[in-house]
Amino acid sequence: MKRRKLIQLTTTTLLTTLATGLTSQWQNSSAQSTSENTLTVKWLGHTSFLFTGGGLRILVNPFRPIGCTAGYRSPQQVQTDLILISSRLLDEGVTEGFTGNPALLYEPGVYQFNGNQIQGIRTLKDRFNGRQFGINVAWLWKQAGIKILHLGGLAGPLGMEERILIGRPDLMLIPVGGGAKSYTPEEAKKTIEFLNPKIVIPTHYRTLAADVTACDIESVDNFLSVMAGTSIQIKQTDTLTLTTDDLPKQGPIINVLSYNFDVTPKS
Repeated sequence: MKRRKLIQLTTTTLLTTLATGLTSQWQNSSAQSTSENTLTVKWLGHTSFLFTGGGLRILVNPFRPIGCTAGYRSPQQVQTDLILISSRLLDEGVTEGFTGNPALLYEPGVYQFNGNQIQGIRTLKDRFNGRQFGINVAWLWKQAGIKILHLGGLAGPLGMEERILIGRPDLMLIPVGGGAKSYTPEEAKKTIEFLNPKIVIPTHYRTLAADVTACDIESVDNFLSVMAGTSIQIKQTDTLTLTTDDLPKQGPIINVLSYNFDVTPKS
């Protein structure tokens, strides 16, 4: 893992220039402080998201466009410091093709990265005790003061040990589209009820990106119907920006992001 830091130091003896420099430094420090206290969550399709904040960029579950992800743009174009993957399946475990030499975590465990604790929690990928698709890694970390749980793509129930390790997330990303590797809407609802997150972003559901001949999951609509009575916000954007002040005291609030299919990938 390579880490590069660029530190620029400017000196001057002119008082007027010094005053200007101090003002600029204060403005830069203020902007940096705002950035460090703000979390930006960008949906890249399926279970892939880019989390930016606290001086760190974390990319979760980059995929290869195939099957349910066929029509999404490849996340390999994204600049990131760290990649977290929940499994080595093609829809959430592609690790090659990135620039900038990002670090990679893909196994359960507790890690330190640039002063941040990242915890990978062992869960079951399928409903058959892992015998069909093996292990899924759910990722738990705090960024910009917000406790994030990304469950990856899993269909197996969380045990008591996993629930204790997780506690109550501020922000939870949960698969809802059913199929062999994802919670059904009813299973997702049960998980939301016992973890009691403040904000929920549904993932792993069918969109216009799907190759209809090779995708066994359903749209997010069925999940939203099951969650009727819960506060639901349909965002006309692929990005959610949060600070700790935005977190509801009660919750959960469900935020559904919208993928922008109109953007042409850069060559």
